[in-house]
Amino acid sequence: MKKQPQSSYDKAFNALGDPTRRAIFEKLRVRPLAVVDIADGLPVSRPAVSQHLKVLKDARLIRVHREGTRNLCQIDTRGVLAMRNYLDNFWDIALSAFKQAAEKHKKHE
Repeated sequence: MKKQPQSSYDKAFNALGDPTRRAIFEKLRVRPLAVVDIADGLPVSRPAVSQHLKVLKDARLIRVHREGTRNLCQIDTRGVLAMRNYLDNFWDIALSAFKQAAEKHKKHE
């Protein structure tokens, strides 16, 4: 059986399914950080942090840019936007159901 390619929101949700990656993602919410700063306080080694960063980068949840001699990681909104668009589909369904219920209720008044 041929494996289906993952959508961008699948990759993002899967990446954040790991608690260490969520902790890294939350650390980056405030400002860009170097790997050494990200690893500080986490219960995993720096090489493990680098592996988690690779997963987050592949999911387009972070991006890495060079600043002087350091690589800084920061939030990439493309992955966040993919998750939001996916969840917005559910919101549209809920609003449509609410509209139908409100219209049905109005007819009975």
